[in-house]
Amino acid sequence: MLIPTVKEVPADAEIISHQLMLRAGLCRKLASGTYTYLPLGWRCLQKIINIVREEMNKAGAQEILMPAVQPIELWQKTGRDVDYGETMVTFKDRHGRINVLAPTAEEVVTSLAAGEINSYKQLPINIYQISFKFRDEFRPRFGALRSREFIMKDAYSFHATGEDLEKTYAQMYDVYCRIFKRCGLEYVIVEAETGEMGGAGSHQFTIPCESGEDVIVYTEDSSYAANIEKAAVDQLPKQKSDIEIPAAEEIHTPNVGSIEAVCDFLKTKPQQMLKTLIYLVGEKVVGVLVRGDHDVNSEKLAQIFKGEHVELANEKIIEKATGAKVGFAGPVGLMSNKWDYTIIDYAVSAMAVAITGANKTDYHIKNVVPGRDFAIEGENVIATDVRNAVEGDTYNGKKLLFKKGIEVGQLFKLGTKYSKKIGAKFLDENGKESACIMGCYGIGINRIFASAIETGSDSDGIIWPLNIAPFEVLITPLNQDDETVAKTADDIYKKLLENNIDVLFDDRDLRAGAKFKDADLIGIPIRITVGKRAVADGNVEIKLRSESQSEKVAIEIAAEKAIEIVNTLKAKLKA
Repeated sequence: MLIPTVKEVPADAEIISHQLMLRAGLCRKLASGTYTYLPLGWRCLQKIINIVREEMNKAGAQEILMPAVQPIELWQKTGRDVDYGETMVTFKDRHGRINVLAPTAEEVVTSLAAGEINSYKQLPINIYQISFKFRDEFRPRFGALRSREFIMKDAYSFHATGEDLEKTYAQMYDVYCRIFKRCGLEYVIVEAETGEMGGAGSHQFTIPCESGEDVIVYTEDSSYAANIEKAAVDQLPKQKSDIEIPAAEEIHTPNVGSIEAVCDFLKTKPQQMLKTLIYLVGEKVVGVLVRGDHDVNSEKLAQIFKGEHVELANEKIIEKATGAKVGFAGPVGLMSNKWDYTIIDYAVSAMAVAITGANKTDYHIKNVVPGRDFAIEGENVIATDVRNAVEGDTYNGKKLLFKKGIEVGQLFKLGTKYSKKIGAKFLDENGKESACIMGCYGIGINRIFASAIETGSDSDGIIWPLNIAPFEVLITPLNQDDETVAKTADDIYKKLLENNIDVLFDDRDLRAGAKFKDADLIGIPIRITVGKRAVADGNVEIKLRSESQSEKVAIEIAAEKAIEIVNTLKAKLKA
């Protein structure tokens, strides 16, 4: 069997799961963000896929397979060719047509539904696929956690009513809980933004882990949890000034454009600064005001404009909107005529006084009072929560805490965003035509794989949950040239196979130390060691990968004992 383990930690592998995937011979890198999965790795992925498939089928979802090559025109109908931008992998075929390598499949499945669904009697329906997806990540990293191609289970449901969508959404929520439990993962469910997917609501399943790129925000009593894009915060109390604040005053700040540089130059703090960022939302120019120590949350900004595409404006647009170079924008005197909307974060409204850009290169303004020197309400001026939560914030009066995590699955209530644009309609019982109401449910197969390693390992290697381990039992015979040892190991191996135990037989002609090191690195949950001295005493040793001590077991009951341990571990992971 091809299991090319290596001792050295690969230089380009930043996190534990990536390092161990390579060291344990689970995969090999072909190019940036693309991997060949070797026999052990593919066995793990297949076991995850089987768990997902079993649970989806049990819930009445039907498996299909959609094309990875999709016409760009389908994506242009929904506008998501713009939303995905350069992340979308495209190519021109020999006929000059632009095609997309599927990053996801909402457009394709909705097109399918448009051609097949015409009556409420065909609804609800839930269809899914397990297939490769492609995204041209700017910086692929962390192995399977952010790669350019990956395996995803994506399901799509179609409904006649919102109530019916809620039923399937709740059902998929429960299905996901069972899937992740069976995979042996400890997970957290958080409220999430819908992002470029659109729709009315979403929940994200996240594996708490320090190497994760997602941030989970939650209250001390766990009554509230959301990802950083969704996390709401309480409004800050209005600041009061002990003195009468003088009139706003322009100050010269040559070559000082960043918050850090201005603070250093003026001997002030970021929380006393007001920064103005210029965004393009669709075709609208939008000024967003946040405190100097806060960051704009682009997902919250998009939701204010009902999911329109959001991006930071380029230098040319910023200079046109403010009359100054980048770094010197501000709200004083410009909000009403230089951009279409002004979004003011609540924390800005609460400031007593601030320093901000003067809309004049190399100049700032001090003694700026929100509400006095610029409007905080009015036509096309919106005060709202538009920033990321930070340490010290509260929600419903409860302190917010933060931890990192790996997103492994997400549920979306898509509504009619795709069905209206692509024409997935049905006739109701009164003969009235309506757009199908949709739900979407995704799981990252490779991310489950990587998360299990990231959260289940020690200094010696991987500690697999039984249900997704490449094998359940490893038999390690020592002194293989001894006829009794060889026969004992072979007899146990055959008994386990007869009882449908997934077993690997390490019959390599290596020293005990090398075999044990590989066994720990690969992480198979149960190891049976057959040695000359132990066999002479009528015993073998059984050791769990998750425990430090082994147990001597009589040869006659060794197979039965291993089967008992397998069944016990399976029972713990049963959903």
